[in-house]
Amino acid sequence: MSVETTASRFDAVKWTVVFALLAVAIVGNSYYSDESLLYRVLGILAISGVAGLLALQTAKGAAFWALVKGSRTEIRKVVWPTRQETIQTTMIVVGFVLLVALLLWGLDSILGWLVSLAIV
Repeated sequence: MSVETTASRFDAVKWTVVFALLAVAIVGNSYYSDESLLYRVLGILAISGVAGLLALQTAKGAAFWALVKGSRTEIRKVVWPTRQETIQTTMIVVGFVLLVALLLWGLDSILGWLVSLAIV
């Protein structure tokens, strides 16, 4: 899926307003620290929502939204394993890890024994 967007000459102004809104949310949260946390969170969410909607009106915002929609489409195409397949695969991995651990332990023991013979 290809999305071609052209940058508007107002994109820089829009991004400036987006960052200004986010700065207002951060400073406002600090300034109104005596207010209830609920009101501050609601204020931050409202300002962030407006900033997000404004950001989506830019070329980069539209491209990001197209990427998100494309990602959701691709996730729907994934064939997820069943519970039984997941358990079987996990048991195979655990078995191989234990096998390799035993091999490495045996190799370490043998090499340690050989080195102790060489040192003494």
